[in-house]
Amino acid sequence: MKWVTVVLSVSLACCQYSLWFGKGSIGRNNNLKDQIAVQEEKNQTLALRNNSLAAEVYDLENGQEAISEIARVELGYIQDGETFYRLIRHNQ
Repeated sequence: MKWVTVVLSVSLACCQYSLWFGKGSIGRNNNLKDQIAVQEEKNQTLALRNNSLAAEVYDLENGQEAISEIARVELGYIQDGETFYRLIRHNQ
């Protein structure tokens, strides 16, 4: 009877060890849940960015207004008939 108790105790200890410290342990599971939450936040941010870029691509493919706006902002484009005013601040 002593041997049965010893064998059962050892097998219980092995099961408990893997539950608390092994590859699929509770602590590792909680750590992975935290990593998943962080990654989902990053994915959501990137999805919003992708949607914004897709909308910009759509505007560039289908309309002249987006192209004109980019030309004005990034290249300093001025259309015919427009007057360009440049305001310069003087530091005193």
